[in-house]
Amino acid sequence: MTEQTTIDLLRQLIRNACVNDLTPDSGQEVRNAETLEDFFAGTDVKVQRFEPHPGRVSVAFTVEGTDTEAEPLTLLGHTDVVPVDKPKWTQDPFGAEIENGRIYGRGAMDMLFITAAMATVTREVAQAAQRPRGTLTFVGCADEEARGGLGAGWIAEHEPDAFSWRNCLSETSGSHLPDALVVVVGEKGAAQRRITIHGDAGHGSAPYGRELTVGLVGEVARRLASIEPPVVADDLWQGYVRAFRFDSSTEQQLLRGENYEALGPLARYSHAMSHLTVAPTVIRAGGAINVLPSNAYVELDIRPLPGQTQEDVDEVLREALGDLAERVEIEHLITEDATVSPASGPLYEAIVETFGEFFPGVPVVPTIAAGGSDLRFGRRKGGVGYGFALHAAGRGLGEVLDQLHSHDEYVDIEDVELTTKAYRSLVQKLVF
Repeated sequence: MTEQTTIDLLRQLIRNACVNDLTPDSGQEVRNAETLEDFFAGTDVKVQRFEPHPGRVSVAFTVEGTDTEAEPLTLLGHTDVVPVDKPKWTQDPFGAEIENGRIYGRGAMDMLFITAAMATVTREVAQAAQRPRGTLTFVGCADEEARGGLGAGWIAEHEPDAFSWRNCLSETSGSHLPDALVVVVGEKGAAQRRITIHGDAGHGSAPYGRELTVGLVGEVARRLASIEPPVVADDLWQGYVRAFRFDSSTEQQLLRGENYEALGPLARYSHAMSHLTVAPTVIRAGGAINVLPSNAYVELDIRPLPGQTQEDVDEVLREALGDLAERVEIEHLITEDATVSPASGPLYEAIVETFGEFFPGVPVVPTIAAGGSDLRFGRRKGGVGYGFALHAAGRGLGEVLDQLHSHDEYVDIEDVELTTKAYRSLVQKLVF
């Protein structure tokens, strides 16, 4: 079987430029939905189209299984991409040009190459003479980059029975540590906050004796930026650290949450997967230059780990604010608990077996993603969800992570081909 089909589909998905700038009218994933509908034309699949907002189209293609007791499989591929800063690209971000064995374009790595591989393999199953025992569904999901409110999240809430959530695959896994392959089994949650503080209003020409709001919010921001939560040395973190096979001293330092520099380009990611992270990202105060503002706020991107509650987060903030805690208002913005699936069960075992076909003897290490994916909706529906892709030997986790949302984003054609072959193999294991 040729993988050129996946490459051609990937390039078209990139060229459709379904850019999601986090506003309802952006994205226009209808373009990629129509490309996928054309791709599946003439096959024996059930097609379901979801459009909660004009142009924000998700589409599901289902190959019905012959045995209702067999394991189903749902492939969640998102079709939107993040914006680009075009002057900083040396390639056309929506040209999908091929150069030196790489396909360049926004979304090439995140996650259109996986979406294209999912579609290719699902169409092959639909065209085959033998029907699968388990039902196979591929979903091209809108709005993943804005947390899925007009995509997988909307489907889970409004059309929860449209397809099975029991076994789900999405982005991303299959990159390499020095002596292991990575599979993502969970993701951190969201605990976004807005912290508001009030001071004295007045004319900018006469600040004497007033409590300056700008100074207060600056101190609030400083205290919040200094938060250093302790390491969460759970089984995932311990297994991840030990996969590097550091000397005993370095390993123990990392297990205690020290010496992240030993992880080189993976230091930031590794810190994030082992800590509650608190990042002040927005600060607002005032408007007119001659007016002392009476209120200001700081917004925080906070990512909790499994088991950490929203109440836990608020307590961390109050402790850091100290004597200012009673002066501020803590407002909850987007809040979602972290989700994680077990490193066991039929789907996980199929992933491990599939990796072993391509990289015999290489251990598989479960990790947790610092960002989000559509898999959390499946986990909340009682199913399991894992990232699944496959990269060539030597393609490190750091290299893959660096491509996400980057300038001159690309994916290696070798990885597109490997991922298609891996999906083909895993689908055979689970639903046939």
